[in-house]
Amino acid sequence: QVQLVESGGDLVQAGGSLRLSCSASGSIVSINSMGWYRQAPGKQRELVARMTSSGTTNYADSVKGRFTISGDNAKNTVYLQMDSLRPEDTATYYCKANGWRVAGENLQTNFEAWGQGTLVTVSS
Repeated sequence: QVQLVESGGDLVQAGGSLRLSCSASGSIVSINSMGWYRQAPGKQRELVARMTSSGTTNYADSVKGRFTISGDNAKNTVYLQMDSLRPEDTATYYCKANGWRVAGENLQTNFEAWGQGTLVTVSS
């Protein structure tokens, strides 16, 4: 199985910065992509930023120019640097990974895993 552990959520004032981290562990063969999603109370979960193993990134329009996703392939870790935070960025942030894992002797299967979420609160 694959487990994701997030950290870095906190309470911060508007205009401040936070850095989220997400590390994947388990029977991982390879990771195709890792990304960050967020869900505010009463709203649907939405993509914030995503990075593929080749380094391709994409961002939600609402965070472009303020958030930066980066990763360490060797550590199966992805980061989200969040600058110029706004109250509307308040949400629980979830990490998601897709890839291949060991399924048995000489067997692999694809996986999709989610972290438990980390709360980011931006005060005005």
